[in-house]
Amino acid sequence: MQHFNEGTFSQAEGKGVTALIDFYADWCGPCKMLGPIVEELAGEVEPEVLVGKVNIDENPALASRFGVMSIPTVIVLKDGEEKQRTVGFTSKAKLLSMIEAAK
Repeated sequence: MQHFNEGTFSQAEGKGVTALIDFYADWCGPCKMLGPIVEELAGEVEPEVLVGKVNIDENPALASRFGVMSIPTVIVLKDGEEKQRTVGFTSKAKLLSMIEAAK
């Protein structure tokens, strides 16, 4: 799992890349609950799916670019295009179904 910033985020938008991105903040309670689920998921789906996190406090331009208004927000990208989005705490099963739907 990678921690993206504005300089490295282009990896998640590459051609042929499916990426699950968790937009979070360190102070966010639901984000802290979702974090271990995203990490576990990364261990199961990488390298087929790129899994990463974006700290919205450190990368406000990325959060703004994707219209992230509430956190946690998880977005699945395919070839750089948003395919799926969920806001708030969610289950691992839901995240897996989002990945499958984006393929």
